Amino acid sequence: MLKITGLVAGLAMSLATAASAQVLSVGTTEGGAVAQLGAAVSNVVSSQSDHQMRPQAMAGTQQYMTGVDMGRIDFGISNSMQYYMGVTGTMLSEGQPHENLRIVATLAPFVQGVIVSNESGVSTVAELKGKRIPSGYNASPLFEYFWDAFLAGSGMSRDDVTGVPVTSLPNSWQAFREGQVDAVIAAAGSAAVREMDATIDGGIRYVPLEPDEEMMAALPKTRIEVVEPAEGLDGIEEPTGLHVYETVLFAHKDVPEDVVYAVTRALAENEAALHASGPLWADYSTERLHTDFGMDYHPGALRYYEEAGLDAR
Repeated sequence: MLKITGLVAGLAMSLATAASAQVLSVGTTEGGAVAQLGAAVSNVVSSQSDHQMRPQAMAGTQQYMTGVDMGRIDFGISNSMQYYMGVTGTMLSEGQPHENLRIVATLAPFVQGVIVSNESGVSTVAELKGKRIPSGYNASPLFEYFWDAFLAGSGMSRDDVTGVPVTSLPNSWQAFREGQVDAVIAAAGSAAVREMDATIDGGIRYVPLEPDEEMMAALPKTRIEVVEPAEGLDGIEEPTGLHVYETVLFAHKDVPEDVVYAVTRALAENEAALHASGPLWADYSTERLHTDFGMDYHPGALRYYEEAGLDAR
């Protein structure tokens, strides 16, 4: 009888542990910087909390953002601009506000720009006039907005360049490596840029972006900053103006408060592990986890920030 009772008790404890250790999903892109961020977040949450987190890769942010809004995915990672569009129902999400999304944490700053080959002779965005650039981006439509803004900042429009249809951001990088386009947009410090620099004859470089009123009006919640050369930042050989915005981890509003609290705590208390995961996390700081974007945070995240004394900045 004692053995049976012990067995039942042990089984009950196992079931309780399994119930508390939920497997959480986080939406990411298929490849690129967001996929790298998602892998690092998943690793830290899985190793430093009672929950397991698994990336759920999709072709583009709009797809999994909608999945989170519908409650089919628990978390997602987005740049601040696209998240803003989603919750306000503007631009890419025109007329379709994602009302169920809540910010959990501000992750690493995302730094991107326009890349050309070193042998192209192009040193400014204006010199792309008449050149071939990716267009379409059916799975990554935000990059149409980026190109339009970057061109406008140099007094140009799509009429001044030749568009080469691509389906996604990774597809545009492949077209660049194969010589089908003359410039692409990619994140500084990403594996994709490292591969371009290693495989394209003569290597690659970023062309500088200059802040412009028309450009920035088209790029809400973002900024242009001068980035200094550093180890792991291929294509940046001198101080170069690049497009910078924050990346955010967000969740459906009905993800349990205790779960979001645990995820937030894992990110806040394991800064070193995130830094060690790659150069994309070089500027990650716990002090910036609670950044005020003028948009709602999840109550579970706010509870952790209050306990930890991390006021909004």
